[in-house]
Formats: sequence, C-alpha cells, structure tokens
Amino acid sequence: MSESLANSQLGAFTYDPAPESTGVVRLQSSYGLFIDGTFTEPSSHDQFVTLNPATEEVLATVAQSSDADIDRAVTSARRAYDDVWSKTSGAERAKYLFRIARLIQERSRELAVLETLDNGKPIRESRDVDIPLAAAHFFYYAGWADKLDYAGFGLNPRPLGVAGQIIPWNFPLLMAAWKLAPALAAGNTCVLKPAESTSLSALALAEILQQAELPPGVVNIVTGDGQSGSALVEHPGVDKIAFTGSTEVGRLIQQRSASTPKHLTLELGGKGANIVFDDAPVDEMIEGIIDGIFFNQGHVCCAGSRLLVQESIADEVLRRLVRRIDQLRVGDPMDKNTDVGAINSASQLARIEELTAYGEREGATRYTSNCALPEKGYWFAPTVFADVAQSHRIAREEIFGPVLSVLTFRTPEEAVVKANNTKYGLACGVWSEKGSRTLWVAQRLRAGVIWANTYNRFDPTSPFGGMRESGFGREGGRHGLEAYLDV
Repeated sequence: MSESLANSQLGAFTYDPAPESTGVVRLQSSYGLFIDGTFTEPSSHDQFVTLNPATEEVLATVAQSSDADIDRAVTSARRAYDDVWSKTSGAERAKYLFRIARLIQERSRELAVLETLDNGKPIRESRDVDIPLAAAHFFYYAGWADKLDYAGFGLNPRPLGVAGQIIPWNFPLLMAAWKLAPALAAGNTCVLKPAESTSLSALALAEILQQAELPPGVVNIVTGDGQSGSALVEHPGVDKIAFTGSTEVGRLIQQRSASTPKHLTLELGGKGANIVFDDAPVDEMIEGIIDGIFFNQGHVCCAGSRLLVQESIADEVLRRLVRRIDQLRVGDPMDKNTDVGAINSASQLARIEELTAYGEREGATRYTSNCALPEKGYWFAPTVFADVAQSHRIAREEIFGPVLSVLTFRTPEEAVVKANNTKYGLACGVWSEKGSRTLWVAQRLRAGVIWANTYNRFDPTSPFGGMRESGFGREGGRHGLEAYLDV
C-alpha cells in the first residue's frame, strides 16, 4: 500500500457526531431559592443569568440571595437542627441518605446532561465520573450514619450544628455531595451555596431532597455571587464553614472566621507535580499525564499541571505528548466522542490566555493542538509548554485550564525539591515501576494526596485535602466525618 493511500485511509477514520439528547432536561426559565423544604422567591428581585459555556446561550435566570435570604436559610437550618435532625437516630438519617443516593442514580442521565449544559464538561465525564461519584458519596456516608461511635472519634460524638457550605463551579453536583453527605450523616443541618455560574444541578438536587422527603430545613440551597457567600460566612448562626475554591477567597474566609468560634475547613488551589521516572510504564504514563491535566478542561484543583520528567526520557515523553494532544477531540460537550469541552466562563478563558501568553514571553516553547475550535462559546485548545523554568509564572501559578508545563530533573532528590517548590500542597503523582523509589519520593512530597502510577482517581472511602496554601481538613472517607463532629 502506498504511503499516500495509507494516509488517506487513516485520515478518513473519523468519529461521526454522537450527541446526547437534551430532551431529558426540562429547564425552568427562572429559579428561586430552596429554603425550609420548598422553593421560594428571594426577598429582592435581583437575578443573574446562567449560560451554556459551549454556546453562550442563556439557560435560565437564577435568584441572587440577599442578606435577608441567607438569614432565612440559616434560621430554617437551626430550627430543623434543634427540632428534628439532632433528635433523629443515625439509622433514620441513613435511610434519607440512601434514598438521595438512589434518586441520583435514577435521574443520572438527566443530571449528567444538566451538568454538561451548565458547566461545559464533556457528557462522557458527567455521565461516567461526576454523577456516579455523587451517588457513591451519599451511599458511603449513609453507611456511617449509625456507626459514628466506631469512627475513631470517641464515644457519642456530637454534630456541630449548622454548616454553611460553599462549592465551586468545576464539579457542581459532586462537590455538593462531598459537602452534604458527611454533614448530614454526622447529624448537622446545612445551608449550601453553589457557584454563581453553575447553580442548576444543585437546584435539581433540591428536587431530589423533596422526593426523598428530607425534613424541611435540613438542607437549604441559596444561590448568588460572592456577596451571598460572604453573608453566609459571617452569619453568627453558622457553626461550621466548609469552602472549596480559590486560595485568595479561602484566605479571606479564614481571616473573617478567625475571631469567631466557627469551625472551618478549606480545600483550595493547587499546582500538582506529576513526576515521571525513566522506568515508568510508557503507555500508561502518557495516558495518565493526559488525564491528569486535560480531564474537565484542566478545571481541577489537583490537576497535574506541572510535569517533572527525568532528563533521559524527556524528549521521548514530549514527542509523544505533543502527538497525543493532537488526537484529543475538542468541541461539543454533548457529543459522547468529545475529550475536552468548553471553558466554564469568559473570565476563566481570559485568565488562561493571559498566563499562556506570559509563558511564551518568558521563553517557554509552546505546543498547541491544531484542532478546530467552535466559533461560539469559550474554548481553549490543549497546550503543552516545554523548556519551562521554575521561575516562570506558568510553573508557579494555578492556570486552571488545559495547559501543561514540562520541567526536567536528573535524580530523585532533585525531583522532590522541584515538586515541593510551590506554595501549594494538594496533590502529586509518581510514575515508576520501582515500589521502593515510589515510596521514598512519596514520603518526602509535601502534598495531601499522592497517586502512584495513576492520577485523578477518587473514591468516597479515601480522604482528600491539602496543606499549605491548598487548605486544611479532609473530605471523603472516615476522615471526612471529623470535620462535622465536635471532637
């Protein structure tokens, strides 16, 4: 077969569109607040629009919570805690959590489509990762609700009371599950504030809470921007604040909470190092690198955004990475063949573009996928930077997008020094076939989560959290209960 014929045949091997139907989702034109077990209108008429980031079309208008709305929600949560939830047995609380988990499973297709429409992530990820993990967290903590005496925190551990929970836009429903499930299992009531740009799946979860017949006020969901979040943080009726988001906002929350008796956990930014040694399993390693940075468009706080490659294999790894990013399918998030979807917002796209421009100006070599990007929506092609120095902004700052910085090292000692040369400490990965080397490196990394020969693997039974400017406290596993118990 001639080379030209072979190339033409290979070029013809493409994927036809395989779009998921959006008909399973029935969006309302506007949404209010979920307080005391019912959907209610906000005290003011302030609203904001939520967009489909892949098309820039308006999906719905969402209520902007005022201070008065936050007060209503906290008051409802306190009343539910005092009158009902604190008197409900662990076995009864478990029944509600099991119902919620099953209802998430029953409505999984609808929730996956809704999450993709509102967030921009590929439907394959919403369907196979976000929604199943959300249900799994409720199932897991349902199992703990009547076993708190055996969780290792002493006999008869007590809940804290009312938990104020603020979640980000990158994993809207999954982050809600991470926050709500352990809090409810431990006996707390909650006021949840989703991100301004991705409120719809949290409001769908409110419908599920109604279906599960959760007592009114046990979970309240208030939408709004940073002002709403600030009002929740500063409300004197809140006993616990759990926040996932940027380090800058987390620092402000910590300052405002420092003079109060509020309990606090923070899961903040990251600049994860993915360390590759010369004996790493090559094919698995390349796919692990791709998954570590391009999963969810790089909108992942623990993304492996710094790739540290042993010098002897750096050229080969870079060559294969550049070839691999050209194979990633970027486009319609509703297409089941899509690998990389839309950037969540115009402001996030602008930040990604700003930092990548700095990377070029500072002397790094840029490789960007030659994929065609849609004309409408917020898009950024997968990008790899080589020749990156530790002083470059792209090696120090969290880009939160599909951008990988590649650095090299010679010895394990140098790899550890470079990996720890960051203000963050959320996650790292180590790739090597030598278990002793992997353990030696892992023991010296200053990060809350360390993966070996994999990346971005999550399980409700395993704790997740960081150190330094990546926050403190743990979510998931038995450890995730401690943040909601007075121990």
